Amino acid sequence: MSEGQTKFNRAFFDEVEPIKLKDPLAVALGAMDKEEVFVYKYGDAVKTAGHSCPAVSGAYRLTQIALKRLYGDETPVRGEITVTFRGAIEYKVNGPISQVVTLITGAAAENGFHGLGGGKFNRHNLLTFDEGSQPPAGAICSAIFTRTDNDKSVEVSYTNSMLPVNPKMGELMPLSVSGTGTKEQIEEFGKLWHERIKMVLMDDLEGMFVVKEGS
Repeated sequence: MSEGQTKFNRAFFDEVEPIKLKDPLAVALGAMDKEEVFVYKYGDAVKTAGHSCPAVSGAYRLTQIALKRLYGDETPVRGEITVTFRGAIEYKVNGPISQVVTLITGAAAENGFHGLGGGKFNRHNLLTFDEGSQPPAGAICSAIFTRTDNDKSVEVSYTNSMLPVNPKMGELMPLSVSGTGTKEQIEEFGKLWHERIKMVLMDDLEGMFVVKEGS
């Protein structure tokens, strides 16, 4: 671990496939050269949310899946993607998941950057919530990602009901959350909790992520 870097307890965070995107705004304003890319790792999503959980890991993975489907072998372009969530922002975990999606894609809600020179590089309102629709039955989240350059779109739905739950987690979670557990109990809970997170990020559990191609 380099000095000044965040130290996580879970070694597998560094094993999760990173997400790479170009960002023309960063190039235009001199933050990086044209041929360079932003590299997002799962740890960045954890820092954004302040924790690691099935929603945060699901947000990272569904975004990764969507970008691969939209761009194939091309490098995705941050800021040139719109995202529409099925359901209101309050629907289940739409809110927390959307924050991770914004981090990676640059698509922001009404609080986003309005762009330069008449709207170039706009990020404002690229992320929206469709209160008139809901995710498929059983899914906790479903989002439609669309490229603004060619209108190609893909919908990714996320379900995690198939994740196994160790019965001991119910006993250990309140001890860990309250801080009243022993060091050993808190460490054991973290281990059991992250066994499930690792499955979301690195396994291909049937039915967890369902992809529906658009245009």
